[in-house]
Amino acid sequence: MPAFIEKRSIRYPFYGLIGITVVLLIVLGYYNWILSLVGLFLIIPPLYYMIVIESSQRKEMEEYISTLSYRVKRVGEEALMEMPIGIMLINDDYFIEWTNPFLSSYFDEDTLIGKSLYEIADSLIPLIKQEVGTEIITLHERKFRVILKSEEKLLYFFDVTEQKEIEKMYHDERTVIAIIFLDNYDELTQGMDDQMRGSINNLVTSTLNKWAQDNGIFLKRISSERFIAVFNEAILQLLEKGKFTVLDEVREMTSKQNISFTLSIGVGAGTPSLPELGVLAQSSLDLALGRGGDQVAIKHPNGKVKFFGGKTNPVEKRTRVRARVISHALKDLITASDKVIIMGHKNPDMDSIGSSIGIYKVAQMNQKDAYIVLNFQEMDGAVHRLMEEIRHQEQLFSRFIGPEEALEISTEKTLLVIVDTHKPALVIEERLLNRIDNVVVIDHHRRGEEFIENPVLVYMEPYASSTAELVTEFLEYQPKRGKIEMIEATALLAGIVVDTKSFTLRTGARTFDAASYLRGQGADTILVQKFLKESVNTYIKRAKLIESVAFYRDGIAIAKGEENELHDQVLLAQAADTLLTMDGVAASFVIAKRNEGLIGISARSLGSVNVQVIMEKLQGGGHLTNAATQMTGISVTEAERQLKLAIEDYFEGGKKE
Repeated sequence: MPAFIEKRSIRYPFYGLIGITVVLLIVLGYYNWILSLVGLFLIIPPLYYMIVIESSQRKEMEEYISTLSYRVKRVGEEALMEMPIGIMLINDDYFIEWTNPFLSSYFDEDTLIGKSLYEIADSLIPLIKQEVGTEIITLHERKFRVILKSEEKLLYFFDVTEQKEIEKMYHDERTVIAIIFLDNYDELTQGMDDQMRGSINNLVTSTLNKWAQDNGIFLKRISSERFIAVFNEAILQLLEKGKFTVLDEVREMTSKQNISFTLSIGVGAGTPSLPELGVLAQSSLDLALGRGGDQVAIKHPNGKVKFFGGKTNPVEKRTRVRARVISHALKDLITASDKVIIMGHKNPDMDSIGSSIGIYKVAQMNQKDAYIVLNFQEMDGAVHRLMEEIRHQEQLFSRFIGPEEALEISTEKTLLVIVDTHKPALVIEERLLNRIDNVVVIDHHRRGEEFIENPVLVYMEPYASSTAELVTEFLEYQPKRGKIEMIEATALLAGIVVDTKSFTLRTGARTFDAASYLRGQGADTILVQKFLKESVNTYIKRAKLIESVAFYRDGIAIAKGEENELHDQVLLAQAADTLLTMDGVAASFVIAKRNEGLIGISARSLGSVNVQVIMEKLQGGGHLTNAATQMTGISVTEAERQLKLAIEDYFEGGKKE
């Protein structure tokens, strides 16, 4: 505190004392005026002195305040002009009214005043229009955090270039773990002699070692069919940009030896925790293998997954060892349960119903009650005709129940078997997944990002033609209690026939083995054809769709329905199948309006084009040769435009993704 302020605080009591003295002297003058006058003369000198001092200190105070105001004003001007923060004032028309020298130094112009933001920094316009409080933008190769004060039309610019570079460096240097798996290694090498096996091992190992050396990757073989790779995020970005060409290199190099070796790679990224990276890598590998192998799956902690590769058909396994093991495991689970509830996907097809009936038979062979969940309002023509035939079989028909009844009869010991899908959003009644803890998943589709949580048993074989084929193999390893009824065998065969398009697509040796087994159990092929009959009106509508076909690229056929005409998904699938039988068509896509606000796309391929990957770009999925998607809030024309962009994106990478 200044000294004159301290003195002034002492004077105020002194002034009070003088005042009291004067009052007393006046009172004294009433009794003795001479003595009072002497007292007044004695008070005048100190009073005068105090007045002079007061005047001097008042002047000193005024000078102090004036100096302080000047200094504060000067500091404010210095801060405004010299601090390393950019400041800009604009008007309502986005013209610059003033900037400080710090901000002006980043531009080549002599002055920014009077210039339009559209000319100087158009990236600021959206920020101002949307009244975004703060955002990072780039100006003249520098990054700024811009803070907007919309009422004052004032913008502050903080240069964060170095901060962002450090963040990028940290991100690029984060560790990535990958697990590389040789698909079908044991099966392909079990018949080889030691020399041939060693030659193949050396070929694959040298190819992977060269790939690792070229890309700065640490690679270590941890078993005959597994490698572990460690690198960083920057290298991962380069590998993604190159679409993981190592998949093609291994496939092409081994094919020259007349062996179809392929790789599956699971990558864990996006976290500094090494244990978590390992879990993500293994989870990604499981996902890649579940989708058929020959591809890369990259998983981040937020659940986001990227896929590369997957352009070859899954190789059919020549042995049934796994089918027998899974069949016995399923038997144990059924035996330990009080009842079995079987559920397929919404809008069930013949494969979903047929495989459900097959699992019902497996439960019956193990002397357990089983029930099939079916929404009777969601049946197409073929399924409806099958159910009409089943209606004559009272014992079997009574096992079909609605979703609400299934919820009522489920208990803690109930086993829930999901067939022909693995996505929670597609099952008939998702609440059953939350109610029942013991869940089995049996499916033949390539595994997608969405998957039923914590199943006790999973059997997913993308090589299989249908889920009905997988379930038919289970029946061969179950206790022989009771004969398979004709309608049950026919339903399973119908599922295989529909999904293979009468044994023309995705058909392997085991598909014919399953069909032969069912035929031997009394399956009626004539009845199958009866189920699959269609009306004349359906045929005409499909022909009208096919009539609109146009070739987008070599072998890529696209057909579309009218904007105001509704089609069901089955019709779209049938039209896509029909187009695939035409000369010169390698892949077909059919687009049409399903209902108000919903557009459906069905995609089919002979195998040279991975329609699953194309549909996944449009939030769909399926198989390499059979896929679909649904799009909301757009027109048929817009859906066609987005489809063409997805096709272009697929072919740009040389069909790697």
